[in-house]
Amino acid sequence: MRIGICGGTFDPFHRGHLDPVLVAQESLQWDRVLYIPAWRQPFKTHLDAAPGAHRFAMTALAIRDHDLLYVSPIELERGGTSYSVDTLEELHRQYPGASFDWIIGDDNLADLDRWKDTERLFKLARFVVLTRQQRTDNRQPATANVVFAHNATVPISSTEIRRRVRAGESIDAFVDPLVSRYIHHYGLYKEGQL
Repeated sequence: MRIGICGGTFDPFHRGHLDPVLVAQESLQWDRVLYIPAWRQPFKTHLDAAPGAHRFAMTALAIRDHDLLYVSPIELERGGTSYSVDTLEELHRQYPGASFDWIIGDDNLADLDRWKDTERLFKLARFVVLTRQQRTDNRQPATANVVFAHNATVPISSTEIRRRVRAGESIDAFVDPLVSRYIHHYGLYKEGQL
């Protein structure tokens, strides 16, 4: 079994987290994809995020119609800083014999050597790089542990969605309708709110 893993804050979960992964899933033939909301990302410790239960719920709502996509609470339940190497160690225990592809955006590729225990990471998973923006520059060459996927690009970020919510602008083009309703129902991302 080959499993794609997509970790992130998902604050909130939007089409840019879903559409590129669906395209990559088809070409890389993942048997399933696990979305893993982070408790706290190592490089984003200064940012306040919506509570994990909200981020988990929005992710679950957004992927509900896709049979091979799942959301895992593994990092939310563990708490603390969410290190990918710790998550992969646990996933290898949960799915013995499975092969893992850790999905990252091309903007994270340059920082991969700063991740905790990268030597161990490359033994536990292959890294699949998705393009976040349309680019004309040359990409770094693929290796046995890093491959580039062909994927759709969605020009939106969680930061922009949060800004739009605070400004009272529509986010319907960027998030699942149920995620939009969830955000408005719970008053997420309003001034004075996370």
